Amino acid sequence: MERHTVLGIGGLFVRAKDPAALTAWYEKHLGINPVPTGYDDTPWVQEAGPTIFAPMPEDAEGMIPKDKSWMLNLRVADLDAMVAQLNADGVAVDVDPAAYPNGRFATLADPEGNPIQLWEPAAP
Repeated sequence: MERHTVLGIGGLFVRAKDPAALTAWYEKHLGINPVPTGYDDTPWVQEAGPTIFAPMPEDAEGMIPKDKSWMLNLRVADLDAMVAQLNADGVAVDVDPAAYPNGRFATLADPEGNPIQLWEPAAP
């Protein structure tokens, strides 16, 4: 019997103190369209590419702050340009100075303190 697998992530649902403000922040700073209000509206469509799904031990050191249970990693085409754009908008971004075999990274937080990692994949 053929095994079926999922095609990708269809949504990310996050509890927020101010959902409207958080939605507006993600749209303004990261270009993520808000949830459509009707079936004819266009949702955010992401480019095809690698997605890492990595459940981690609760006490894992490093990537996810201890007081959070998740971190959003978003692929970008040009990390330096994205960081410059965010900085120009007053968003603090911490760029990892190292270049890894799989690419470059930077971290920031949304207005509610949720961690976000930006990832510019290494050129093939």
